[in-house]
Amino acid sequence: MNVEGLDAGILAPAFVAGLIVLATHIPLGYEVLRRGIIFIDIAVAQMAGLGVIIAYSLGWDEHGIAAQFAAVSSALAGAWVLSLLEKKYGRYQEALIGTSFILAATGGILLLANNPHGGEHLKELLVGQILWVEWNQLLVAAVISITVLMLWLRLKKKAGGLGFYMLFAIAITVSVQLVGVYLVFASLIIPALATIGYNGKPAMGLSVIIGVIGYAAGLILSALLDLPSGAVIVWTIAASALLIKTAISLKAR
Repeated sequence: MNVEGLDAGILAPAFVAGLIVLATHIPLGYEVLRRGIIFIDIAVAQMAGLGVIIAYSLGWDEHGIAAQFAAVSSALAGAWVLSLLEKKYGRYQEALIGTSFILAATGGILLLANNPHGGEHLKELLVGQILWVEWNQLLVAAVISITVLMLWLRLKKKAGGLGFYMLFAIAITVSVQLVGVYLVFASLIIPALATIGYNGKPAMGLSVIIGVIGYAAGLILSALLDLPSGAVIVWTIAASALLIKTAISLKAR
């Protein structure tokens, strides 16, 4: 057990990154479940990742402004196309979202096929590098995420399909570069799924508790056991959701 891994200088910004992701993903997660488009987050996240890979393939700094623009543009374009498809082929939207994900994922693989570091780059995109986030990244991510959250809470009844997709794409683009595709999906779906049957503030409060416990426990366990943080946090979010759901069910008897 690696007690030395419990370095607040590393874990603190990582935990704050998790809180920033949860701030937008919990409310948006309820909308995703309501619309029945469960896999839209990994599709849009993969599209944002494809934008980063394109920038990387062109020799641009993957953390630079150009790469960020490529990621946002790719995600927004993909979200716009999905919103159009929803209007015309709403019955098959989940299948179309799945197809979009596969195309974006394999597109990234093809672009990195001849790159000796391609496998490592794809792993970083999926699992994320949450332990390596820096405070300056978090400041920018926090400002964008708070703006998205305020717009969604204010306009969700008027936003319509296109408005939702655009705000969703921006939130996902910010999050996937902080925590990776897997944690984006876990943060969006698991807390909302665990609180089905509750409404309003009680549901939101339980989802926040699930997410906060999941990120805190996951970061601590990954540091102690020297395991990939993103993967461990996915499991601790799921475990937190299961425990809280079970406790509520037992209390209700």
